[in-house]
Amino acid sequence: MHPIVVFLLDGLADRAHESLGGSSGLEAATTPNLDRLCSGGSCGVLYAIGPGRAPSSEVAHWSMFGYRSDEFPGRAVFEALGRGQTVSPDHVFAYAALRPAERREDGWWLTGRPDPDRDAAEAERLVEACDGITIDGLTFSLVHVWRGEAVLRVAGGGADERVTDSDAFFRDRHPVLRPQALAPEAERTARAAEEWTREVMRRLEGERFNVITLKWWGRPHDVPTFEQRHGLRGTFIASSAFLRGLARAVGLDARAEAETDDAAADLRGRVALARERLDAGDTFVFCHVKSADAAGHTKDPRLKQAMIETLDTALGDLPADRAVVCLTGDHATPASPDVIHSGDPVPFVVAGPGVRADRVREFGESTCAEGILGQLRGPDMMPVLLNAADRPLFMGSRPTPFDGADGYPAILDPL
Repeated sequence: MHPIVVFLLDGLADRAHESLGGSSGLEAATTPNLDRLCSGGSCGVLYAIGPGRAPSSEVAHWSMFGYRSDEFPGRAVFEALGRGQTVSPDHVFAYAALRPAERREDGWWLTGRPDPDRDAAEAERLVEACDGITIDGLTFSLVHVWRGEAVLRVAGGGADERVTDSDAFFRDRHPVLRPQALAPEAERTARAAEEWTREVMRRLEGERFNVITLKWWGRPHDVPTFEQRHGLRGTFIASSAFLRGLARAVGLDARAEAETDDAAADLRGRVALARERLDAGDTFVFCHVKSADAAGHTKDPRLKQAMIETLDTALGDLPADRAVVCLTGDHATPASPDVIHSGDPVPFVVAGPGVRADRVREFGESTCAEGILGQLRGPDMMPVLLNAADRPLFMGSRPTPFDGADGYPAILDPL
């Protein structure tokens, strides 16, 4: 059996661009190290939650880690865990953001956000001024995290997480929204969230930042750990707090590693850390980098091409001699048109001891689609990697007592 290492280049995939001769930024990039990995491994394409569906990073990662949508606790729970907060199924969570807003005929419209340096002290003061409000028996507590953003915890009997966001996300397209219940049982929480928002605006009247929006509602769930579900234990390396929180939610060790303006050095550092964790006995190491996604959000295809070429220079020393190594992305972040993420296929390659080499020789969306692994969905990732690592769950033998291991039902009563 071999350990497994995954290098996840966030937002890796793209669409074809006329400015790149009909290629994506990845296909136009010169990537000798990624091409060499393809030449020695098995390739395919991945849709984290299905073809054409554009997932957020947290939804994509949750699916790729083999967890079901009914087990998903919501990103606000990850944000809390990633910042060292204690969470409980007794509480409902949302992510709160202090913003400036102006009144127009059709509602309150957001006009910006606090500057993380210049406005930090003022933003924290204003968030604290809105902590501890109780509406209809539900107490809304805020813990400031940075630049006026906070984790909201709702305590009280009957609190329900099935509430829509007041944060419109596209602030130039919609005003601040009225929270809506997604189930009858959530009506009380939705109305309390609306009244809480109005009370916050009363408290902040006359301030530069005068509204707090809410999004990513959720509640912790009791789910099998990553080791219980897949038989692996190890480390999740990431700069984003919510991803480290996701790791903690499934029992992986979360390691914070910042990302800098030197994307190649950041990735080389993660490659070195992966080797260190293998030496320490980890059977699973997951390394996340954000830079390809950030390049896609610039909406400049050539910048994304250049970033992928930069990242490739850091991939010359992957531990494929001693571990099954997977390199892929969580979703496409097209450099055009003006969408956030898209549901396009993401290239997927697996290499390592005993892994079959197919006929793919270049790493890209269209080339990897010709590989032996074909088209995969997010929940296929872990079974494919476990199989490559000589760790497949043998269907038909004694089942695992932990529900969801490769779709195997839990046994009811161990002897």
